Order: sequence, then structure tokens, then C-alpha cells
Amino acid sequence: MNIINTDIPGLLLFEPKVFGDKRGCFFDSYDEKTFQSAGINRTFVRDSQTESSLKVLRGLHYQLQPFSLAKFVRVVIGKVLDVAVDIRKGSPTFGKWVSVELSEENRKQVFVPRGFAHGYLVLSEKAVLLYKFDNFYYPEYESGIVFNDKDLNIDWQIDLKEIVLSERDKEHPPFKEAKNNFIYGKDL
Repeated sequence: MNIINTDIPGLLLFEPKVFGDKRGCFFDSYDEKTFQSAGINRTFVRDSQTESSLKVLRGLHYQLQPFSLAKFVRVVIGKVLDVAVDIRKGSPTFGKWVSVELSEENRKQVFVPRGFAHGYLVLSEKAVLLYKFDNFYYPEYESGIVFNDKDLNIDWQIDLKEIVLSERDKEHPPFKEAKNNFIYGKDL
């Protein structure tokens, strides 16, 4: 697997080596040794799957300490614009975001460390994403940031009026008002 650094240290993109012929293809979507070679020593405890329609935006989500979580995300059907925002107070990249297109064609996957808000926008008629999480879900610790925060100024690559949101995602606060107990340099 090819490991690609992004503009934010620790936020990594993975490109699997695909072996294909006329019958189809094969690739490893996760390999613990590859993660360890990238300095990621996480035990994944939960896998989840989401399915969404064109222009659905999910996010920006995260879970507060002490139940924060890292995630490894990939698309198995369709295409999304995946976005991660560094929300670790004191980080040299605090408030910066990275976006990457994940699709069934490019098979890229992203590792989102603890201390990041995460979301995605569906760019195809339908998208199915698979997540690996290194912690369990605790609804009382979930939090979020509104997707169109003026300070973050995320380029979602479509007219924001076209975006389809859940009621919960519409109610997220702006970045400066969001609950946040992440401190850069602390073991997350």
C-alpha cells in the first residue's frame, strides 16, 4: 500500500496496490503492518457502513475526549469529497482542513486521527462508505461543527444551497463555538 502524507501531519491517504486481470481485481484494503510502518498503532474495534445519495453532506462530526476516535474511511460504491479539519488546540495546523476525493475507481482511503472533525459530500448518484473506528460510539460525547463555517471556509466544490443535510447537521455550531477538548501533543 502506498502511504501519502497530506498537508496536515498524521492525516494520511492510503492507495492500495490493485492486482487485476480480465476476471476482476484484488487488493488489501487494510494491513496492520502497513499502518504500523506509518506510525499508526491503533486497534480498530468497530466497522460501520453508510449509504447516501447525491449531494448529501454528512458532518463535520467527532467524538469528544475521553471517547475520541480515529477512523479509516473508504468508498466501495460511488464518489465523495472527504474533508478532515484539525481541531487540536495548539496544533500548528489548528483550523486547517484537507479534502480528498475518495471513489470506487481510485480506491484511495483516508486515516483521520483523533482530534479531527470529519465529513463528506456525495458526488455520485449514490455512495457507500466503510469506516473502521478505534473506539466505540458514545452518543453523549458526539459533537460537530457546521459544514459552512465562515472561518474554516471549506470548498465543498458545489453550490452550498444544493447540499442535503440532516436536521442534526444543520444545528451544529460554528467552529469557534463548538465543544472541543482536544489539546495538541496530548495522547489522543
